[in-house]
Amino acid sequence: MLKMRLISMIATVAAFLAAPDMAGAGVAPSEDKAVAPIVRKGSVPVNGIDYYYEIRGEGEPLLLLHGGLGQIEMFAPVMPVFADHRQVIAVDLQGHGRTPLGKRPIDLAAIGADLAILVKQLGYDKLDVFGYSFGGGVALNMAANAPDRVRRLVILSAPYAQNGFFPEMLPQQAAVGAGMAEMMKDTPMFLTYKAVAPDVSEFPKLLDAMGALMREPKVYSDAVARLTMPVMLIYGDADMIRPEHMIDFYHKLGGGLRDAGWMRENMSKNRLAILPDLTHYETFASPLMANVAMTFLDGGGKAPNWAEQVGK
Repeated sequence: MLKMRLISMIATVAAFLAAPDMAGAGVAPSEDKAVAPIVRKGSVPVNGIDYYYEIRGEGEPLLLLHGGLGQIEMFAPVMPVFADHRQVIAVDLQGHGRTPLGKRPIDLAAIGADLAILVKQLGYDKLDVFGYSFGGGVALNMAANAPDRVRRLVILSAPYAQNGFFPEMLPQQAAVGAGMAEMMKDTPMFLTYKAVAPDVSEFPKLLDAMGALMREPKVYSDAVARLTMPVMLIYGDADMIRPEHMIDFYHKLGGGLRDAGWMRENMSKNRLAILPDLTHYETFASPLMANVAMTFLDGGGKAPNWAEQVGK
């Protein structure tokens, strides 16, 4: 009973449940034939962290950031949508996947600052950024601190403050630590980590570092206020984020404050999507989510208004 309760707890707070084809016995997920092949990969050292990256596809660049206890492969189900007409730069974040933990704490602002340097070193002056959950917090901080490098931003299933989570989540998050490592040996989180991590013995340390991050009552209102680019927030209607917080986040971006007007004259440049029948642990693998995100990132999505339909 204790083992099942601990596994359930870590699964809840990890913001990462692998797709069925990822849950193999300790092997890395195979490449989907429909996914654009990797054209470049490697590691870039930034502020003491050797970040692993993979680049796929061609077109306007898009930085893709995974969720907590995940890695690049968690986007395998939707990578064909992202890489269809974009050059996707996917990164394993600090302590995750092939990127070692290093000697510093995991901090969203610090990782965000690292990624602004990383994309510059890879040759990108400006690009779109997509981040899920933990990666969404990193994306928020990257865009706030280096707005000149981010053209458009999508934040998926992430709050701007700790109180954005349902209150029952907070003690579960606070309990995350190395003591759970042994109980997780058969979970997708550990198996996919084990398949690619340079030092599997760091997994308990990663749990400690993520637990320390989640215990901090951080609020990133100042970061939200510094976002100058178009932003889209995407959530599932059964997400771990409170619906009130989703709306509050959108309000802070200037959206949802008044009617847009007949000719969209009061329309905010920012967007909010709450997608049906999706939990926090499914949004990142949803084709609906990926298509909604890409429509925004491509600058599309406007439907014809009534006057346009009748040719007036």
